[in-house]
Amino acid sequence: MCTPRSFLFVLVLFSFPLCLLPEDGPQQKSPPPERHEIVVTATRLETPAREVGSSVSVISGEALERAKREFILEALRESVGVSVTQNGGPGAAASVFIRGANSEHTLVLLDGVPLNDPINPSRSADLAHIYFDNIDRVEILRGPQSPLYGSDALAGVVNIITKRGRGPARWTMGMSGGSYGTYSGQAGLSGSTDRVDYSLGVSGFSTGGISAASTLRAGNSEKDGYRNLTLSGRFGVSLRKGLDLEVVGRAVGAGTDIDNFGGPYGDDPNNRQDYRSLFFKTQVRGLFLKNRWEQKLAVAVTDSRRTHENPVDNLHPLESETGVFQGRLLSADWQNNIYVHASNTITAGLELKQEQGESQYDYAYSGMDFPSAFPRQSAETAGLYAQDSIRLADRFFATAGIRYDHHSQAGDAITYRLAPAFVIRETGTKLRASLATGFKAPSLYQLYAPSTIYGPIGNPSLRPEEVRGWDAGVDQSWGDGLVRTSLTYFRNDYENLIDFTFSRGYINIGRALSRGVEAEAEVRPLQDLSLSVLLTYLDAKDAVTGERLLRRPRNTLSLSAHYDFPGRWSASLSYDYAGDRRDVDYSALSAVPVVLPPYSLLNGVLTYLAGPGIQVFARVDNALNARYEMVSGYGTPGASFQMGVRLSN
Repeated sequence: MCTPRSFLFVLVLFSFPLCLLPEDGPQQKSPPPERHEIVVTATRLETPAREVGSSVSVISGEALERAKREFILEALRESVGVSVTQNGGPGAAASVFIRGANSEHTLVLLDGVPLNDPINPSRSADLAHIYFDNIDRVEILRGPQSPLYGSDALAGVVNIITKRGRGPARWTMGMSGGSYGTYSGQAGLSGSTDRVDYSLGVSGFSTGGISAASTLRAGNSEKDGYRNLTLSGRFGVSLRKGLDLEVVGRAVGAGTDIDNFGGPYGDDPNNRQDYRSLFFKTQVRGLFLKNRWEQKLAVAVTDSRRTHENPVDNLHPLESETGVFQGRLLSADWQNNIYVHASNTITAGLELKQEQGESQYDYAYSGMDFPSAFPRQSAETAGLYAQDSIRLADRFFATAGIRYDHHSQAGDAITYRLAPAFVIRETGTKLRASLATGFKAPSLYQLYAPSTIYGPIGNPSLRPEEVRGWDAGVDQSWGDGLVRTSLTYFRNDYENLIDFTFSRGYINIGRALSRGVEAEAEVRPLQDLSLSVLLTYLDAKDAVTGERLLRRPRNTLSLSAHYDFPGRWSASLSYDYAGDRRDVDYSALSAVPVVLPPYSLLNGVLTYLAGPGIQVFARVDNALNARYEMVSGYGTPGASFQMGVRLSN
């Protein structure tokens, strides 16, 4: 049987001889950064980033490869305006906060299709299981985006875009192993012909893990492992001139060992959650009226199932629990792009969604059962959207959009968005701004959760949550792009937020305010050296009580550097800092407010090109072995080392 330690030993034996191959000429270690980056999420059109008035960031596939990232959370942690928390190690429940908003206020898309889970109590998306398999790039769009994307996009959108096959057939393989009994493997095949393109991927990840309940607290020593298997594929075929068909699929199977709670003696040796998800999308694209009218009709299904098993054990001989949670989202999107003129494009469409969810949870104590069932419920949403994109004199760019949504239970919502940008080409300056509104329809659980003996829970009379937000910024470039900076101020006002009270269940009583500054700088003092700085200042608070929102750091800082040495070596180094966060300790008899101290993480990657298409790398995370908590009472990994090899033709 191959243990993680023996796996790593074999990997080292395999990799070391490659380092002794002779130098056979210079090789390209990493492609130069794109200077004319194309983004899709901001306008639903392929648009040069310089023409976008919205605040948007792109994590390219090249950047992910260079940093040897494995999960999307690792990259999001180093994005401006974004903070991440996780209840333990890999696979534990994770939350993403954009500009201080709740995690359920971020819409997560895979190739434009929502991944937010209908059976989650607040319909948030859990990004813990999204492995960087067959991913081309990730676009992060900040600010309210409901006019184009409907419900859930109050704070922003994270759009995960998969790879499209291009050129001759290309295969890739990789394997790695390291600390905490961690090992992984990936394989991919992609390419295209005159009429067909394809991209296939498979990946596996396994780790012995850390204790989900923090080892900084008493009684927590049992490690909680995680396993993930991901299959992905994207196919495209040209049916005839001006008519294309595309199919995208992704399947994830994961198992996570968890603990009962965060805090002293939260350990549980046999508490486990299994996660299964299936994503499938089919899209037909056609060009009509001499290519002036582009139509896209996409139909998709996202299906998820979580099971929870926690049988009796020596530490908990009298209690056990089981649970099954199933959610499904069916969607259809008919998008029309009308290219009226080189200076004007109109985008309009119809989007239909149906969300379904059901669950069964059973808790047993000393022979007595306490079941809690959520019978299958569903809700439908229909949305009409329209947007006008304007380009004038290659200097002024603007989008103006409006949307009408009807939710089968919560009623109607109308949202709008304006996003102008003005480019001063002579000085390399771009001035930009946006003003928008957004909404979030109540989740199935918030609407229909059955009452208990303690009081009501669900409330069919809930109204949508709402936000009005704006930002303004300036982007500056010097020396033909050798230095690029960006500065943005933002403010979002949230109303009708859904909160829970024991006497009335879920009701619209919350208000919140988030505002702050985002600063970015990228410098290339040498052709082979790049440096970047990302800084976020955030003031996010409850507008009713005035208290800071939980788990949002006021200050975050990310520094990174990459250098291609002469010859075959390259290195990346990153430093991440998160300031203090307000949290609540729930491990005592009553909830106790706490402040989590700041923490800093130092990470590095060293890569050696052993030959054409052969990379050997070593990666160190948390090199300073920082001891910290992202969520009160829950553990985080200490210093870790990983070594691997990646091959391609």
